[in-house]
Amino acid sequence: MNSDLQKLYQIGQKPARKIIGLMSGTSFDGLDIALCEFNGSGLTTKVNISNFITKGYEPAFKEEVKSVFAKKNVDLEKLTLLNAYVGSYHARLINEALQEWGVENQSIDLIASHGQTIFHAPKHTHPNSIYNNATLQIGDADHIAVSTGIITLSDFRQKHIAAGGEGAPLAVYGDLLIFSNDKENRIMLNIGGISNFSYLPAGRPEHFFSTDVGPGNTMIDQFVQAHYPGLYYDKDSRLGLSGEVNKQLLHCLLNHNFFAAEFSKTTGPELFNKAYLQNAIDQSGARGLSNEDIIATLTHFSAHGIINAIEKATGNINNFEIYLSGGGMYNKLLVSLIENRLKKQIKSTADLGIHPDAKEAVLFALLANEAVSGNLNTMNLASGIPNVSMGKISFPH
Repeated sequence: MNSDLQKLYQIGQKPARKIIGLMSGTSFDGLDIALCEFNGSGLTTKVNISNFITKGYEPAFKEEVKSVFAKKNVDLEKLTLLNAYVGSYHARLINEALQEWGVENQSIDLIASHGQTIFHAPKHTHPNSIYNNATLQIGDADHIAVSTGIITLSDFRQKHIAAGGEGAPLAVYGDLLIFSNDKENRIMLNIGGISNFSYLPAGRPEHFFSTDVGPGNTMIDQFVQAHYPGLYYDKDSRLGLSGEVNKQLLHCLLNHNFFAAEFSKTTGPELFNKAYLQNAIDQSGARGLSNEDIIATLTHFSAHGIINAIEKATGNINNFEIYLSGGGMYNKLLVSLIENRLKKQIKSTADLGIHPDAKEAVLFALLANEAVSGNLNTMNLASGIPNVSMGKISFPH
């Protein structure tokens, strides 16, 4: 038997596994690297985060990725080159992190790499009737496996699509196995570039679901980067708090059939972007606004999408708790808008033992753990969730 295949078999038989989870989001802040220790699988899964770090991206790397991100027309040669380059770049950051932690590469069982999303195309966003849902992440995992010497699983979203899903959001798998609770109704809210949440009603897994709800940081970040050179986001909401909301513009921003669509649904910066904002400005006639007013309005726009979706999901139920993760949790204005409207004090996933910045990286580590050791019947508990093993395997040799 191939030695790598033999090793993978042995990893699957172990009672505990060390898995590195990787996440690189649409904000291009850096690579989230979480070293997780898993015991068991399925509903018996126990996870401990041994180490976590976000390795910040160099400005030149950010610009290279942004040159192909969420664009319908890109340089095919550049895309091809970046697929290998991103994989090698991520491998270098992993090796650096392990060295900083004093952890030997050979002590790690698996790496779970999300890759870098460059285009997300659910069927409802494109006019091509012969095509179904699709998504594309780059950062070839063979380069990660070879450069680190660690078996790597990647490209998780493709199996979800092949099984009838939209490739996102995948958070429900981790939320179900790690955060579901028989006594507490929970909203696991993640505000990244796009906002999504999992709804976990207590003791009713057949009603669990996960959905995107609209923009989180993406439109705010895009506007800030375009108008404030050297800034990548609205730090401490200083810009948004100094502006005033334009109600006409807010109304036009919210006037899209995505918000009326039923759960579960997905979206991305392919829809919610600078062009979407400009179209809303043109429709509303809200020209001549200050940058601060636009940022304030965009922040309220993100908040409305989140709030309306949570109210729709929970209905008349008010006894639920919200646990927040993602970069949007640092946007003071955005969080306060959600808390004030829902009359809830938002908690952090840290209250449940998972660092909020690490949550998505841990999710992919969990998916890898399930792929090599899990029981596919676990996901039969929740209706409408593809019951599949996700992740393509790259061997180091």
